[in-house]
Amino acid sequence: MSFLSLPLASLQNVSEPLSSGVHVHLSTIDILVAVGYLIGIVAIGLFAAWLHKKKQGAASEYFLAGKSLGWASIGLSLFATNISTLHLVSLAQNGFDTGLLNGNFEWMAGFTLVLLGLFFAPFYIRSGIATLPDFLERRYNRICRDCLAFVSILTAIVIHIAFALLTGGIILEELLEIPMMYSIIVLCVLTGIYTIVGGLLAVVVTECIQTIVLLGGAVLITALALWQLGGTVDAPGGWDGWQNLLSILDREDQGQRLSMLRPHGDADNMPWYAIMLGYPVLGIWYWCADQTIVQRVLGAKNEQHARQGPIFAGVLKILPVFLFVLPGLLAWALFTDGRLDLSLITVDGVVQSKGIYASMITELLPLGLRGVLVAALMAALMSTVSGALNSISTLFSYDIVKRFKPAVDDKSLVRVGRISAGIALMIAVALVPALNMFESIFNGMASIISHIAPPITSVLVLGVFWRGASSRAAAITLIGGSVLGIAVFATNTLMPEGTLNQLPGGFMMMAFYLFAVCVVAQALLSRLLPDVAAETGDLRGSELAWDPPWAALKIPGDSRLGDPRLLSTLLMLVMAVLYWIFR
Repeated sequence: MSFLSLPLASLQNVSEPLSSGVHVHLSTIDILVAVGYLIGIVAIGLFAAWLHKKKQGAASEYFLAGKSLGWASIGLSLFATNISTLHLVSLAQNGFDTGLLNGNFEWMAGFTLVLLGLFFAPFYIRSGIATLPDFLERRYNRICRDCLAFVSILTAIVIHIAFALLTGGIILEELLEIPMMYSIIVLCVLTGIYTIVGGLLAVVVTECIQTIVLLGGAVLITALALWQLGGTVDAPGGWDGWQNLLSILDREDQGQRLSMLRPHGDADNMPWYAIMLGYPVLGIWYWCADQTIVQRVLGAKNEQHARQGPIFAGVLKILPVFLFVLPGLLAWALFTDGRLDLSLITVDGVVQSKGIYASMITELLPLGLRGVLVAALMAALMSTVSGALNSISTLFSYDIVKRFKPAVDDKSLVRVGRISAGIALMIAVALVPALNMFESIFNGMASIISHIAPPITSVLVLGVFWRGASSRAAAITLIGGSVLGIAVFATNTLMPEGTLNQLPGGFMMMAFYLFAVCVVAQALLSRLLPDVAAETGDLRGSELAWDPPWAALKIPGDSRLGDPRLLSTLLMLVMAVLYWIFR
């Protein structure tokens, strides 16, 4: 909670103490693989920066890669920025605890990415914006821009960087037996070098490589877990691992672990309607309004690539259920069947599932291959941090510096962007020890985001799909909705046994309820406080709203097979089939 895929959702049961106590001894080969990967990825990032050295005086070249990104680079980069160590560590934990349920945050992201590709990306490209707050100012007013810029910088530092560093540091401490803060500082320095020097191009180039490494490591551990589950207890290993999984689920009366859509009253408090109603609120904010994500689309070569890239990312989002969540379920089956030793993470007879991923590396991977998984973990962490740093530098430069100094030259703007990224990185590192004090990381992050996203989603959706959405109504909704969200969050925190905390669907439905309030309020206020130009029929920002709402579907593709509409339809059909199979 992709967040949302959201990686946030995957930390549902992480609580103090965060370290599982599992320590994996790596061979010399493992260490060489990990160190070699670090050196290689930094070298590649710096090489990409060097290739564009002559152009780096231009702000658009540094912040938006000179608008040179193709659909494949955009899709891989979107996926890599979204996937972090939160996925590798905690989605496996959730697979062990509840089965495939939290995979909804991965698959539902595909539908939101279709919205980004078909409806939002064309606006962003045609308007020539550099940041999402810039878009809100063009559609509404400066107040809306300032509100979104503040929230975007804050969430990039706390959610995209600090929380990613926390979980990454925890798992690396378990794998390498190095104090968490030491590994965090080293990775931050290395990531910061090529990100701050090279800008978005260096970020995207390294993210594409890191996506391949990440997926390769995930495929490796999933395949080995399935192989281990095959055969018999006395002679494990074989090609019938899936059938054995089904047999174990049937024997233990745990068939619901394969279900993605749960009924009302489900013990995990995530029924199907909460997913269908709540996730879009969070997903649209994350995938369509978060600068860290959308910046890759803004760097597209042209509108066609900007539309195709998110759809390709939607295809990639099918994989995490099978590569990140399923391994946890396979670990549960192996443990239940007596084939996986979890004694190191068992306390008083209860498995501390936060250490599942490290235990799987210990038990399933031979020496020599563990370094590949360490490299995959570092890839996930570094790609998330690098993407967030680049978005922070862009937001600070365009939405803050240029506001007070409109005549600032490109060279100064790039320099300010680099400085702001460095400061943001230091702030995020400083926050890690404080975040480590959370009794439950997931509860804190999920609650915060479910109260932040609704007003932003409301303002963005109505602004894009309704010409009548007025600027004053949008500003009031953003500010008032945020105040309401803070008030509800404070109430729930101070009164954990209160009525609001007992609502079916938990934070997912809370996000939907707040979104509904914001939409109704913005619609009414738009009627009461229309833009002055409305009297002449010339609505402010109306050229940045689809009229009618489905007009975006009339935009043709450059080719028949590459038409984003066809690609989106195929993706949604595949998702529908997958949901039917795992219903």
